[in-house]
Amino acid sequence: MFIEQLVNGLTVGAVYALVALGYTMVYGVMRLINFAHGDLFMLGSYLGFTLLVSTFVGSALPLWAALIVTVVVSAMGIAVLGVLVERAAYRPLRRSNRLTAVVSAMGVSIFLQNAAMLIWGPRYRAYPPWAVPDLRWEIGAVHIGFMQVLILVVSILLMAGLYLFVQCTTVGAAIRATAIDHDTARLMGIDVDQIIRLIFIIGPGLGAVAGVLLGLYYRQIHFTVGWSYGLKAFTAAILGGIGNIPGAMVGGLLLGILEMLGAGYISAAWKDVFVFLILILLLIFRPTGLLGERVAEKV
Repeated sequence: MFIEQLVNGLTVGAVYALVALGYTMVYGVMRLINFAHGDLFMLGSYLGFTLLVSTFVGSALPLWAALIVTVVVSAMGIAVLGVLVERAAYRPLRRSNRLTAVVSAMGVSIFLQNAAMLIWGPRYRAYPPWAVPDLRWEIGAVHIGFMQVLILVVSILLMAGLYLFVQCTTVGAAIRATAIDHDTARLMGIDVDQIIRLIFIIGPGLGAVAGVLLGLYYRQIHFTVGWSYGLKAFTAAILGGIGNIPGAMVGGLLLGILEMLGAGYISAAWKDVFVFLILILLLIFRPTGLLGERVAEKV
C-alpha cells in the first residue's frame, strides 16, 4: 500500500509542481500572487477536452498525434490568454500597491471561472475514454498505469527543461536579473516588459499542460477545479519556497506524496485538510519554505 500511495502521490504531485511553477515565476519577477493562475490551468483542461472531442483531432488523427496536438495547442492557447490577462489586469496596476493587484487577480479568477461555466456548462465534462490507452504494469504487488508514467515523464522533462532554460541561457539570466531589480535590469538594457510577458507565456503554458494531463488522468473536469488545484499548487510553491523554481518542483512532489499518504493511511475524506494544515504550519514555523525564498544573486 505504501508504494501504491507513493506512486499516486508522485503523479498528483507532478501536476501540482507544474502549476506551482506558474505561481512562483510570477511572484519571483513581479512580487505578485497570481490568483487567476489556477483558473488558467482549469481552462487548459477544458480546451484539451474540446480539442479531443472535436472532429479534426478526435477522429482524423491517430491517438499519439491527437494527444500531442491537444497538449501543444492547449498550451499555446492558454499562453496567449495569460499574456492578455497580464496586459489587461496587471500591467495598468504595476505601479500600484500590492493589495490592488491582488484584488485584480481575484477578479480575473472569478471572471474566468464563470466564463468557463457559461461556455461549457455547470456539469462535469468527461474526457473521451479512447484518449488514454488502458495499459497497466505490475511490478511485484504494485500496479502502475500508463497515465501515471506519462504524467511523471512529461512533468520531469518540462521541469528539467525550464530549470536549464532559466539557469543556462541568456534569456534565463535576464529573467533572474529582472527578478532581482526591475530598474537595474532596465539600466542593463533588459526589456522588463518583454520578460514579464514571457513569464506569463511560460507559466500558463505549463499550467495548460498540467490541466490536460489531469483531465486524462481523472477522466472528468469541472469549472471549480482551478480553485482547488490552484490553492494546492500555491501551497506547494510556499512549501518549496515562493519564488524558488526548484523549490516549486520539490514542493509539488512532496505535497502530493503527503496528501496521498494521509488519504491512504488516515482517510481520503480528510486529504484536503492535510493540505491546509501543511499551509498553516508552514506559515507559522517556516514561512520562507523548505528551500527558502529566492534571494539576490550575481548574474
